[in-house]
Parts: sequence; C-alpha cells; structure tokens
Amino acid sequence: MAHTNESVVSEFVLLGLSNSWDLQLFFFAIFFMVYVTSLLGNIMIIIIISSDSHFNSPMYFLLSNLSFIDICQSNFATPKMLVDFFVEYKTISFEGCMAQIFLLHSFVGSEMMLLVAMAYDRFIAICKPLHYSTIMNQRLCIIFVFISWAVGILHSVSHLAFTVDLPFCGPNEIDSFFCDLPLVIELACMDTYEMELVILTNSGLISLSCFLALIISYTIILITVWRRSSGGLSKALSTLTAHITVVILFFGPCIYFYIWPFSRLSADKFLSVFYTVCTPMLNPIIYSLRNEDIKSAIRKLRNHHVNWKNQGSP
Repeated sequence: MAHTNESVVSEFVLLGLSNSWDLQLFFFAIFFMVYVTSLLGNIMIIIIISSDSHFNSPMYFLLSNLSFIDICQSNFATPKMLVDFFVEYKTISFEGCMAQIFLLHSFVGSEMMLLVAMAYDRFIAICKPLHYSTIMNQRLCIIFVFISWAVGILHSVSHLAFTVDLPFCGPNEIDSFFCDLPLVIELACMDTYEMELVILTNSGLISLSCFLALIISYTIILITVWRRSSGGLSKALSTLTAHITVVILFFGPCIYFYIWPFSRLSADKFLSVFYTVCTPMLNPIIYSLRNEDIKSAIRKLRNHHVNWKNQGSP
C-alpha cells in the first residue's frame, strides 16, 4: 500500500486506553481473558458443527461462518493492544494502520450481511416451514456467505481508496488503541469534510439498511410465532432472544459510530473496545450457550474427553 510523496508520516502513535500502569495491567488481565474466551469459544463452535452430523443444517452452517468472522475480528487489533499494554511508546506503521482499517471494515461489513442471512434463514424456517428445505439449500447458503464477504471487502476498499493517498504531514497521534478510520482522517493535512460525508454515507447506508432488514424480519417472525403459538408473545420472545440480543449489541455501537463518526467523546474509546474486542465473544456466549443442541454437544464432547483420559490412565 504505497502512499503519496506528500505524506511524511511513516508511523502513527497510539495513545491507548490509559497512561496509568496499574490500569493497563488491569485492562490486560480483563481483555486477555475476553480474547482467549472469544477465540476458544468460536473455535469450539466450528469444531462441534463440522464434526457432528446433527448440525448439518443451514442455520448451523451460517453460525459456523459467523464464528469464523469473529475469530478474524478477534485478531485484527486485539493481540497488538495486549502487547502494547507493556510498551511505553505505542506505534504502528502507516501500512499496518491501513491494514487495520481494511480488516476491520471487511469483517464488520461481512458480519452485518451474514446476520441478515441468518435472519432470513429463521424467517423461512418459521414463516414457511414446508418450503424450508427447498429454499434454504446448500447452494443458497454458500451464495449468502460469498455475498457477505464480497460486500464486506468492497465496503472496506471503498474506504481505503479515499484514505491511503491522503497527505499526512504533521500530527500522528491517534487517541485509541487501533487505527480508527475517523481518527486517522482527522490527521490529514487537508480539508476532509467531503470525505467525511462520503464515509458517513457509505457506512451509514450499509449499517442502517442491514439493521432495518433485521428489524423487519424479526418483527414478522415474532408476529408469526405469536399467532401460531398458544404460549403467546412470551414464548415467541424466548425463541428469538439470542438472535435479537446479538443484533442489538452488534448494531448499537456500530450505528452510534456511523451517525457521529467525527465527533468523539472521551468515553467513546471504551465503546470501541466493546465493539472490537468484546463483540466476537457474543457468538459463543449468546447464540450457542442458549442453544440446547450446542450445549448437549459440548457435554458429549466433555464426557468423551473424560472417558478417554480415564481409559488412558493406568
């Protein structure tokens, strides 16, 4: 990723979350546990779904792909953040900064589209159950995954195309733990108002359109379940709580950042931590631990491991 001769900044300084050594140790302990939980939880979901024939369905195929995206998102900035807690002068190269911007928007854009695909899967399963196996075939699932990645990458490239050739000729301090696009653009030695509008339009369009599609889908699903169920609305809500919770927690911070991307408060960096570090943990915790089939498979895997250890011991 070459940048123009006008740019004299070869690296950026990341100010991180705090200057306090005690707080940095505390943050390291917390975020290291979150990182390991996210990584192991999502890997476990992929292993369980791919190794158990009971999970050979479109919903679990999409769920395993969601776990893969979350693994990718866990690794785009979190490992460097953990290492930087022990580094006084936190820097990142220009190329590394552009790479972080590209990866973050690719993964986030892909996950948005995949969540819409998962909502469509639940819509067909609940509203058109007799046609589910015909509509949600393997070919359509693969197309959904391909479209998710394609949209995410195109969304990211559209941002990077405007950013990579900006002239950075002076300030190079970013008040965050990673290269956050709005904060990077503010450092450019030119008027970036028009670029900010383009980025706001691009990001806002994909996030709001996906969010509205999800809200409409789940509203129709809830109404359908409520009408067909003798248990009423409470049963309908309990059926889709996991999906709706993930949507709210994922899109809440996302829409907030896209509506006010260039007007940041001091607390926003901690919201960024939740969005980039904690969000990948939502999949194994909310989706899977509330899923009886996944929990049963985990217990079976644990019992198999215990039996294997007992047989191997003298």
